[in-house]
Amino acid sequence: MKPETESSVDGNKSSKNWAKPDFFPNAENIPEKFRLEGGVSINQTLIAGELREWHGPFAEVRSPVCLRAAKGAEPEPVLIGKTPLMDGDTALQALDAAVAAYGQGSGAWPSFSVAQRIEHVEQFLTEMRSHREAVVELLMWEIGKTRKDASKEFDRTADYISDTIHELKVLDRRSSRFETVGGVVAQTRRLPVGVALCMGPYNYPLNETFTTLIPALIMGNTVVFKPAKYGVLLIGPLLKAFQTSFPPGVINVIFGRGRDTIGPLMKSGDVDMFAFIGTHKGASALKQMHPKPHRLKAVLGLDANNPAIVLPDADLDLAVSECVAGALSFNGQRCTALKLLLVHESLAEEFVSRVSTAVNDLVAGMPWETDVSLTPLPEPGKVTYLRSLVDNAEANGATIANEGGGQVNGTYFHPAVLYPITTEMRVYREEQFGPLIPVVAFRDEAEVIRHVRDSEFGQQLSIFGTDPEAMGGLIDVLANQVGRINLNGQCQRGPDTLPFNGRKDSAEGTLSVSDALRVFSIRTTVATKSSERNRDLVTSIVRGRHSRTLTTDYLF
Repeated sequence: MKPETESSVDGNKSSKNWAKPDFFPNAENIPEKFRLEGGVSINQTLIAGELREWHGPFAEVRSPVCLRAAKGAEPEPVLIGKTPLMDGDTALQALDAAVAAYGQGSGAWPSFSVAQRIEHVEQFLTEMRSHREAVVELLMWEIGKTRKDASKEFDRTADYISDTIHELKVLDRRSSRFETVGGVVAQTRRLPVGVALCMGPYNYPLNETFTTLIPALIMGNTVVFKPAKYGVLLIGPLLKAFQTSFPPGVINVIFGRGRDTIGPLMKSGDVDMFAFIGTHKGASALKQMHPKPHRLKAVLGLDANNPAIVLPDADLDLAVSECVAGALSFNGQRCTALKLLLVHESLAEEFVSRVSTAVNDLVAGMPWETDVSLTPLPEPGKVTYLRSLVDNAEANGATIANEGGGQVNGTYFHPAVLYPITTEMRVYREEQFGPLIPVVAFRDEAEVIRHVRDSEFGQQLSIFGTDPEAMGGLIDVLANQVGRINLNGQCQRGPDTLPFNGRKDSAEGTLSVSDALRVFSIRTTVATKSSERNRDLVTSIVRGRHSRTLTTDYLF
């Protein structure tokens, strides 16, 4: 892999570039350092510590980047690799390996000390960093993420792993203490849950997947990991790192359709922990397959329909900048994206005009090009779905405020600023998860409050304004509706030390660097009455190092 350099791209492009016939490149026009020579094929899986060759069917992986076979030809999504289409029997082999490695809590991995588990995770992080360029390139090709954002996703994931290691040391120090309460001497530690099934999303197939996978592992759970439907190929370079960094059966990787692989795992009843980032309907269906759902511990990141509320006294320059970034970062394909902009009617016309201008200034192009903000979309059928939302809005009285909004070129969908949006339009209710910016004009705060309260989702919202009394009042009314309120800023997950959760159909459980360690563990207490004999017994156990659980050892 060559060192990172600037690609030879016209730096003066605007978003109008998307409409040009040569928007998608010919193969020879792709900068050499970004070419996937021969594609990437994953023909192995990791089960019980073995990289097993897959001899069954494969799924083709096509990029949102389209290529023209010849001058004047229609651009077609380029084939960039293949991944195994595994069946339920193979998935169950992976689960059996995880169950055996856990050994009902007596396996080697859950019995390791915190220091030992940290050593293995640190080894994996070192191996992972050696594959940075390959992973970044595959993020670009498979999901259309810009090179800047793909690099940021990788680096943020590495930082998250480092922060998790640090936070576990802090947690371990706190857990090493004894307390005496009500005549009882006790020590409480966090121990693993059991076998975890981890599934991540396609929009952040590395970062959001690893925010559950790494905490699950480092807390002593064994894992069956299924990559996202898109963004699968980047796991290929990491398979060997998983194998060499963890004992056999601790991490098992399966590929294929969820309906073929995940159903049998859940029905087996052997999954103790379910980490899933996707739709609430998908999560509910999978949880219901478990024969004892009351014993299934879950952490779920689900749908969101985050609104921005722009009050009459808002700083328009700031609100426009934050709302455009919040709505269109990675083409709006983020659960934390701003999905509906509620703007006071006194500002609505000017706000829409400014947003339209800002959208027109964004650069559209291929993921490897310099300063690109808008790229093709990875989901098959996505442009058709987005177009249907636009058509529905127009049929009910909305207009497209920006030049070229809603037009399509292959897998590219040009962002559409839609105004005025009303309650009967689909985009008012549906999470578009793409480059649509619907704007609603509201007259009084009661309309805004009603919208947030009536929504099925409650992840986050943003409020833009300068009046402390008005802002404070809205905070108090809406704080019990969402997991996070952002003042004069877009919705976002970071920093990773802050809780990431939601209400209603948006989430179950809380994730952050510290919260994730708690989610993937159970508090277990060893207690005894505070008599001299019992205190002597505990002291002898600790000093003689007769127990791995009851110990005062900790890491600095």
